[in-house]
This record gives sequence, C-alpha cells and structure tokens, in this order.
Amino acid sequence: MDASRHASRGHAPGTNEKHYLAGALELATGTLHHGCGPRKTSGLFLELLQTLEAAYPTTQFYRIYVVADNYKIHKAKVVEQWLANHPRLTLLFLPTYCPRANPIERAFGDVHDLCTRNHKRQRLRDLVADVVDHLHMNGPWRYKLSQIYYEPAVTAAVEKLAAAEPSKVAA
Repeated sequence: MDASRHASRGHAPGTNEKHYLAGALELATGTLHHGCGPRKTSGLFLELLQTLEAAYPTTQFYRIYVVADNYKIHKAKVVEQWLANHPRLTLLFLPTYCPRANPIERAFGDVHDLCTRNHKRQRLRDLVADVVDHLHMNGPWRYKLSQIYYEPAVTAAVEKLAAAEPSKVAA
C-alpha cells in the first residue's frame, strides 16, 4: 500500500491547489481501495486503513497485511496508536527508496498518465472526480510483483507469516 499522489492546478508557482490520493492495492484480485483529501497527512492514511478494515470483515479475514513505504505519515504516532487498537492490521515496510517494489506505484502512474498529466480541467474538483471515476471504471489493477519480492529474505518472511496464520489473511 502506498499513500500519496497529487493533482494540481494554478497559475503561479507555489499557489497550486492540491488534492492527494491514498490507495491500497489487493494483488490477488486487483481491487484498488482509495481515499482522497486536501492534505497528505496521517489522517488521510488512517482513513485508508479504516476503509480496508471495513472492506475485509473479521468473519472472513483474521489479519490484513498492508505493505507501505517509509513515508513519515505511515509511521506517525497517531497511526501507531490506531494500529495498537486495531491489531488485525499489520504494516509491512518496504526498503527505503524502493518505489518500484510497490505495485500501487504503477496504479498511481496510470492515474497520472491517464488523468492528471496535461489535463484541461479548470476546477480541481472536476479533476478529482475524473481520478475517482478512472479508479472505479478501469480496474481490476493486475500487476506483477517486483523482483524484490522474490529475494530469499522476503520469500522467507512471507512464508513465516503464512505459516503463523495460514487462513483468513488478506494481503
């Protein structure tokens, strides 16, 4: 899972209005869960975690693993506190400076290529609506994992997690 991309519009440098996208990609189905907000904060990330918790009920999924990069909002104290109160969600952090290892980056790249790059929208809310429509209409988002996932250390860690809780796991 990764959190943030923005769409902007404005006339002078530094005055662009921005909106951010947080997303989580379920690799098995290609389902992309997302949220949007005016700030790239831990609050936006927490909203995404709440969306994931609601999307995967405890009756069907005992544990939810979320792969995240090392962006500061993913490690904020408020996020740590929330996770302590929601123990079925576990964050797994990618190595630092390794965006290619995160499949959500490809989905965000598609959004940028097809919606936000060279757009002609005059209002940010219309551009945000285009992004949301794109996410709803163009899934599932099926991507192959980066080679890093097949490194022996990563494979061993995943096998250890699977052995500990072999059923009811969403990742």
